[in-house]
Amino acid sequence: MQENNLFEYAVIRVVPQVEREEFLNVGVILYCPKLKFLQCLCEVDEKRLCSFSNKIDIEDLKGHLHSFAEICRGSKDGGPIAQLDMPSRFRWLSATRSTVVQTSKVHPGLCSDPKETLEKLYNQMVL
Repeated sequence: MQENNLFEYAVIRVVPQVEREEFLNVGVILYCPKLKFLQCLCEVDEKRLCSFSNKIDIEDLKGHLHSFAEICRGSKDGGPIAQLDMPSRFRWLSATRSTVVQTSKVHPGLCSDPKETLEKLYNQMVL
């Protein structure tokens, strides 16, 4: 029997016009401290996003989402935030902000396989 481990996740959202408070889920970040797992899955559905606003720079947005992945990995290309320890990186990524790219509140759960759980959450929340 596999052991269940505590994990936390947040949904990554794009808010094209912050003042309207409309958003599109584009990804999920999952952090499992015991298994030293921090990853995100992101995908921009350009057609759906353009139904909110056609003024958003898609390439710029993809760059921001790529930064999320680099920070999760702890890559040098992720800048100084990516060099922090894993818990600090997750807290920084999931912090409340008032920008075009935001995250939901952090939600807890239990899992035996964080990668599988990330994919399941991504399919439920984004696709």
